[in-house]
Amino acid sequence: MLTKSGQKLAEVIKKAIDDHVVTNAEYEEIFNLALQDGVLDKHEKVLLAEFKDMIADKTIKRVP
Repeated sequence: MLTKSGQKLAEVIKKAIDDHVVTNAEYEEIFNLALQDGVLDKHEKVLLAEFKDMIADKTIKRVP
């Protein structure tokens, strides 16, 4: 089941994918959103892992 926080997290990550860039502020926002409700559910874990992989393989570039 997709939670409300999981939906918001997916939207913010999709924006970073579409832009091919994530700022430090957006990066922090993504992780704060994931932890906002105090529970990191399975869907959020998958989204964060994929997000980190895209940064590692330079699909998404992290900028200041």
